[in-house]
Amino acid sequence: MKVALDKVFPLDATAESAWQLLQDIETVAGCMPGAKITERIDETHYKGTITVRLGPATMAFKGEIEVLNLDPAVRSLHMVGKGSDTTGTSAASMDLTAAVRATGATCELAGKSEVTMSGKAAALGGRLMGPVADQMLKQFVANFAVRLQALQARQAEAAGDGVAAAGVTGTATTATTASASSAAAATTTATPEPAAPPAELNGLAMAWAILRDWLHGLFSHKTV
Repeated sequence: MKVALDKVFPLDATAESAWQLLQDIETVAGCMPGAKITERIDETHYKGTITVRLGPATMAFKGEIEVLNLDPAVRSLHMVGKGSDTTGTSAASMDLTAAVRATGATCELAGKSEVTMSGKAAALGGRLMGPVADQMLKQFVANFAVRLQALQARQAEAAGDGVAAAGVTGTATTATTASASSAAAATTTATPEPAAPPAELNGLAMAWAILRDWLHGLFSHKTV
């Protein structure tokens, strides 16, 4: 079973910050609920796992990720992944292209993916494969946006500290005052790390999200 997605998501961040985060493969993988990089073989090859919980049942996949292309000129990433579950009854593969596009002071994340599943996972997925993949992508982008905001906050804090350091004079009194102010600012403006994504992809929560979107589409198209 195969499903293709082509989505564009707006991000409240600069294109440069989004591109910087997109190049961090471990962090990008961690934005997918239930996914985790377990080994970095080299700069373009990784091993990882993803766990999906559907009610009382849990499916765990192990696989490999390969970065085929990372193009800074157009801020695009092309990667493929494949794996199988621990019982050997299901297999999955993904071909993903993601690009950051500037939209003035902010940007957008455009992604194209093709997901193929076989075996038990495909049989269970059935016609829900498309909506499930769509919800997974939405959860991924939401986590990516949270980490992106944290990155920009750290960058702004570092830039502020640099400006403050540049304005310090050579006198002992001014230096002491600047040091105290910098310490106070660091205490009050330090940005906490974003919460980690769920350890598992919750199938029940996803099912509710799919049903909610379906009902919204049904009633929004009704006419009096």
